[in-house]
Amino acid sequence: MSLMERGNVRPVTAVAWASNSGTCPKDFTLISLTEDGASANFTRTFGMKSGYYLCYSKDSAGGMVVSDIRIISDKDSLPHGYCFIAEHLEPKATVSKKKRVCVRIVPVGSVETAVLDIKLTAKSKMMLQHYTFVGDIHGYVLWYRKGYFSKPTPQAKPRSVSLDIRQLSLEQQSPPLPLRPRYNAYVYLKWRCILLFSAALDGVPFSLHPKFETQANETNSDLNIPIKSLQDIENEYNYTFSVEENAAKRIRPSVQMAGIPSTQ
Repeated sequence: MSLMERGNVRPVTAVAWASNSGTCPKDFTLISLTEDGASANFTRTFGMKSGYYLCYSKDSAGGMVVSDIRIISDKDSLPHGYCFIAEHLEPKATVSKKKRVCVRIVPVGSVETAVLDIKLTAKSKMMLQHYTFVGDIHGYVLWYRKGYFSKPTPQAKPRSVSLDIRQLSLEQQSPPLPLRPRYNAYVYLKWRCILLFSAALDGVPFSLHPKFETQANETNSDLNIPIKSLQDIENEYNYTFSVEENAAKRIRPSVQMAGIPSTQ
């Protein structure tokens, strides 16, 4: 096996069987001829009117590549990490299971080399330079070329510059300000009238009407409430606590001590 130089070569991403160009998927390349000019139509048995072709794809949308191809017999078990190739056939058409093609598909970022091309020859003695012999299957010989491949350039997603700057800032972002309530037209007009009326009275002198003025020690005739001086209040509510003093002076019964007779 010879690894080719690094270049702008897309890798093989899928391999499949197809009955003809009509059943071959649009993103696949159908191998209709061998390298030595023979028809590459795989016929299952003698006398069959239709066969099937090998095809491959280089569509990188799935993010996977084919890293290896093998041919196994019906008595061999499927190797670990491999899978049988897909079949895009006409109704009631089948592929021979005596020998089957299996591939190893891996993520594009996990390998440096992958399968770059697939070819078929009708003569086993024919050698293809820079290609690896896979095996013979149904009268044909399968070859593949493996090497370094060009990986798709990742496309940067559009991002907002202002958002990135805010995310990189070390300062804590302040919480958003609460929404201001909407003004009520009635309340606004009411307070505006009050303010205008107050402004119109600024500087006007204020005094109480004489009939509302009362002098000390005068009695209000309407409410009949006498106005008392401090001396009147002290004389009226003076309390000597004589009752409490008399109660304290009452003779209490004498207490006899235990074991001592009282004197007569």
